[in-house]
Amino acid sequence: MMEVIALEVQRLVHAEDLPLPDYASAEAAGLDLMAAIPDRTDLAPGAFTLIPTGLAIALPSGYEAQIRPRSGLAARHGVTVLNSPGTIDADYRGEIKVILINLGSEAFVITRGMRIAQMVIAPVVRARWVEAALSQTARGAGGFGSTGTERAAGKGAELSSKGGPR
Repeated sequence: MMEVIALEVQRLVHAEDLPLPDYASAEAAGLDLMAAIPDRTDLAPGAFTLIPTGLAIALPSGYEAQIRPRSGLAARHGVTVLNSPGTIDADYRGEIKVILINLGSEAFVITRGMRIAQMVIAPVVRARWVEAALSQTARGAGGFGSTGTERAAGKGAELSSKGGPR
């Protein structure tokens, strides 16, 4: 069973006629956010823009809101959230805005009320630094594509600078 929390929301004047975000299905993790723009906005290929949602929220302490892309916009049009996931902290009270970027090859039209992103509410875990000598692992300091290379090249094989066997 999913946990349900109360989430205070303020609908700003430029979004009074838009519905509040809702879950698209019973098991959906994200609430769909809508564009609270006065008219259409054309997003050219390679361009990005800041889209207002007309919403401000008060998250309970210990929670964040993550702003994520909608998979359909990304798959069909190459439109995604630039700083994905965007983070809304519990102490932020301003309007939620979404930075959309068009990575597609054609202009994309954003219209008032269009579902442009999704918002996922998540618990926050805070870290406390503890300086220490780190334990060794099989992976070590390998990063940026270092995992899975043994399977492709054969265990123990030398790799070329392009990641393949020599």
